[in-house]
Amino acid sequence: MTDQLLEKVEDGVATLTLNNPTALNALTREIRGGLIGALHRHAGDRAVRAVVVTGAGRAFCAGGDVNEFADFAPSDEESGFDVEGQAYGLRANTEIVRLLHEMPKPTVAVIPGPAAGAGFSIAMACDFRIAAADAKLTTAFARVGLSGDYGGAFFLTQLVGAAKARELYLTADVITGAEAEKLGLVNKAVPEEVLSAEAQKLIEKLAGGPTIAMGYMKRNLNAALRGSLKDVLDLEALHMIRTFMTEDHKAAAKAYLEKCAPSFKGH
Repeated sequence: MTDQLLEKVEDGVATLTLNNPTALNALTREIRGGLIGALHRHAGDRAVRAVVVTGAGRAFCAGGDVNEFADFAPSDEESGFDVEGQAYGLRANTEIVRLLHEMPKPTVAVIPGPAAGAGFSIAMACDFRIAAADAKLTTAFARVGLSGDYGGAFFLTQLVGAAKARELYLTADVITGAEAEKLGLVNKAVPEEVLSAEAQKLIEKLAGGPTIAMGYMKRNLNAALRGSLKDVLDLEALHMIRTFMTEDHKAAAKAYLEKCAPSFKGH
């Protein structure tokens, strides 16, 4: 673990805070490596029932660390630049968004301020996004002559549709959290002073839910993005039978008969 990524696990919630506030939490090597390691661990830890990603200070994440951009491009004098090798290294970093999107538990991005470039993509990869109403969000890549990474094209197209995704990528327009809520980019935008409290309500609700069932819900929903109806029906049937076997379902069925609220334990 690095001091540029703060990690806290409490009441079934793992909170990962990007901690490079003087650079608006830009994705340094330390933050990228820390995120990948932490997300792998929490994805497989049954005691963790929800994962939160946020940023220290006034930003969520400003994207890539500009001090490292030169690592991905040849100098004017350099020959034999290894395009494939560099692409492999960049692709390895983007495991961050795959883990957030696919891990079998809810993931939440809490966005107190700017989310740009790869930081914007990381927020889009989460299952839920709650933002300060005046937070600034942008794809940003067109502003620096780059095409985009970290799955932004995939996530943004799924969230807002092809036409709006093209607009936001090709213009790199900046939108507020409130505007993002209207577009369906964030689930909720609230005044900055209540962001923490509102986020906590959502996180507690998710962490108190039927974790195994939620994991299978994510698999069903992700399959629906790419698969056929048959594929989804097959998965849904298998996952329903699996979740009928969980202690959470049995407790919920008992609570229903007893006319009381169920208490889910995540198993």
